[in-house]
Amino acid sequence: MDDGSPEIDVRGPELAVAALLLGVGGLVVADSLRVGVGWADDGPLSGTFPFYVGVVLIASAAWVVLGQVLRWRAGTTEGFCTRAQAGLVWAMLWPIVAYVGAVQVLGIYVASALLIGYFMARHGRYRWTLTVPVAVGVPLVFFVVFERWFLVPLAKGPLERLLGL
Repeated sequence: MDDGSPEIDVRGPELAVAALLLGVGGLVVADSLRVGVGWADDGPLSGTFPFYVGVVLIASAAWVVLGQVLRWRAGTTEGFCTRAQAGLVWAMLWPIVAYVGAVQVLGIYVASALLIGYFMARHGRYRWTLTVPVAVGVPLVFFVVFERWFLVPLAKGPLERLLGL
């Protein structure tokens, strides 16, 4: 989808992911040290394996940062995506973030119906005669499968409580 809009440089996204990995790795290492790293009489302590996972995350992030710094100093750069492509990603990301928040307030079934309906109407450009039945039907099917057949309760909101479910 090349519309001639300027590219977003790969440096920013790679450094952002590296910073995230550094943070997660540091958190994992710190918590592993809190619970114990090493060997006990009956085997490894509970923090041993997570400690090494955290070290690998930190080393991976450091490798990405080093590579970006070296490419930056050499003056070479790559394009990550065009602004139009980034806009498409954001158009998908924000409804998903809203969905996660809506699950906490409305429950998974109502939030899922709203998300499915939004995507079908907005991005799929389906008519309401198809959008509404699918948006309501899919969460209903999941309700029957999870709540009734598998007996796995999922997050419920005020509508389900009102209906006594």
